[in-house]
Amino acid sequence: MTQAQNLPLGPVMVGVAGLVLSEQERQTLSHPKVGGVILFRRNFESIEQLCALTREIRALRNPALVVAVDHEGGRVQRFLPGFTRLPPMRRLGELWQQDAELARARAETVGYVLAAELRACGLDLSFTPVLDLDWSRCAVIGDRAFAADPEVVAELALALQRGLARGGMSSCGKHFPGHGWVEGDSHHVTPRDERTLDAIRRADLLPFARMAKAGMGSVMPAHVVYPAVDALPAGFSRIWLQDVLRGELAFDGVIFSDDLGMEGAAVAGGIVERARAALDAGCDMVLLCNRPDLLDTLLAELPAPPCEALARRLARMHGQRDAAHWQGVLQSVEFADCQQVVRAMAPDERTIAGPAVGEAH
Repeated sequence: MTQAQNLPLGPVMVGVAGLVLSEQERQTLSHPKVGGVILFRRNFESIEQLCALTREIRALRNPALVVAVDHEGGRVQRFLPGFTRLPPMRRLGELWQQDAELARARAETVGYVLAAELRACGLDLSFTPVLDLDWSRCAVIGDRAFAADPEVVAELALALQRGLARGGMSSCGKHFPGHGWVEGDSHHVTPRDERTLDAIRRADLLPFARMAKAGMGSVMPAHVVYPAVDALPAGFSRIWLQDVLRGELAFDGVIFSDDLGMEGAAVAGGIVERARAALDAGCDMVLLCNRPDLLDTLLAELPAPPCEALARRLARMHGQRDAAHWQGVLQSVEFADCQQVVRAMAPDERTIAGPAVGEAH
């Protein structure tokens, strides 16, 4: 294997096509504007294959590229055979109604199992938890949300974050400032939330504020327009990202764009215009997950002025301790007990409610 390049991480996170890297993908991942890789179900066949893939990705660069995945539980769990089946977050919200302390403990255990199993395979980050409120309006969120009550969402997300940290992983709250009120799916349309900023502050923003105060590592904004606040979707809005998230909530972690290939991002123009608009608004890293046909154009034409805070923020996204450590943890009796607790909460595949969420967020 060739020696890793000493190269600062850039502001673009990309997807790869399959189970192994092609030579073209190795060159792409060595591009100075690339800083991370997001994996999907198409990139997983077995634990052994996944470990080999992440080793190859990590060996390309120094510091290593951030390797991420959407692995929330329920409908959004990319890797299945060999991994503990995770419950949809609504299960934790339902448990809260019966026993709040038990729900907190279970949420922490879910976060711990989620993170440790991914860390053992060389992944750094899962884009979780979902902090959206379950307003019973948005099918694409649905049972991915903990609950409708922002205080319950905050408490369970904080517990999940503690579990992620125990498992060597940071957190990513999404979809800022809240995707649960709209009915449209931003994979296919640009949804509009007509509420006022004060109304959103009183409800949807509360979990983000609590998590930011508790050291949330990263945030992913929604491809949703809140016209009472800004004509642009949140991920392209300096009002939302600079004034509210950085200013009002004092958040200093990474801001990841949602996938720029989604229809909800189309209002910003072509792929280069979308990336520029997201970075100019305050995103640290932009994602292009499923459009390899646009990637060469993006990397060639995106002006990427260095962000002084990028290296410091991205360093927090790398997982703690190496994969070998977590492989040892997974063999312990204590971890097996945690897996049993989580498995008992996970429903059979046929009973998971709501539409499946595709290869995006």
